[in-house]
Amino acid sequence: MQTYILRRLLLSVPAIFVITVIIFAAMRILPGDVLAVMFSDEDGFRMLREADRERLLESLGLNDPLWKQYVNWMGDVFTLKLGESFWRGDTVMETITHRGPLTAEIAILAIIFAWIIGLPVGILAAVKQNSFGDYVARFFSILFLAIPNFWLGTLIVLVLLLGWHYKAPFGVIHIWEDPWANLQIVWGPALVLALSQAAYVARMARSTLLEVLRDDYIRTARAKGLAERWVILRHALRNAILPVITLSGVLLGFLLGGSVVVEKAFGVPGLGSTLVVAFTERDYVVIQNLVLLYGLIFVVLNLLVDISYAFFDPRIRYS
Repeated sequence: MQTYILRRLLLSVPAIFVITVIIFAAMRILPGDVLAVMFSDEDGFRMLREADRERLLESLGLNDPLWKQYVNWMGDVFTLKLGESFWRGDTVMETITHRGPLTAEIAILAIIFAWIIGLPVGILAAVKQNSFGDYVARFFSILFLAIPNFWLGTLIVLVLLLGWHYKAPFGVIHIWEDPWANLQIVWGPALVLALSQAAYVARMARSTLLEVLRDDYIRTARAKGLAERWVILRHALRNAILPVITLSGVLLGFLLGGSVVVEKAFGVPGLGSTLVVAFTERDYVVIQNLVLLYGLIFVVLNLLVDISYAFFDPRIRYS
């Protein structure tokens, strides 16, 4: 197991390097000028003298050759400084430690809700194949896959506000500061994200469980007189759940990065909202570090998903 983990970590190094290069190049290719954003007054930007422009670019670190900018960025990454925002002066690490817990809570709660909702629905749909319940489960799975998260989040906010005059607390409130206020902030975005992810989990669980239920060892278990619920839970589900775990690892990565629009809909000051503002302001330092963080999370999640296979299926061994 240790050899496998070490090998996977070493193989991840080139992937992470390519990710950093793509992020850095994309930030320099995208149209827009950070100085033009700073001087929102177009006349003021035109009157900016070349010497002043060069001085401002130098103070932001954008006047250096591209290779030097990349090396400086990597130096900040390896020392965990991650640089400072162009606009607010606070470091990216401070932003991550301050706002990151909210985004992490939303993603983790969403995947938990998705399993709580989606897995039982997928199991029941597979066991009762082509029944009325199966058709209802498939209908709602397709429905929640088709509904945009931003629209659903906005609808929930409007219903709660207009119907019950309820509005979640504003600002960054961590769970260790005030658990109840924190829950009011994160439950809405988590539930909205969970509904679409539950649809993925339900459809994957249904399809894989239907395949497993046709295998010979399932017929053998039934022929021995084993109760149907134990056939499903102890034999079929344990083998059918591996693709669901793989999907959940990918979904969790998407939830961490895809909570952007939902955070904006609910007004949650997480990393998603920060990333939207950074794109608007052309804040390269914040953008490239947050996107790199999401890339690293994907790499780590894929490794954890692979390792979890051995726990759920004893036949899998790593050497």
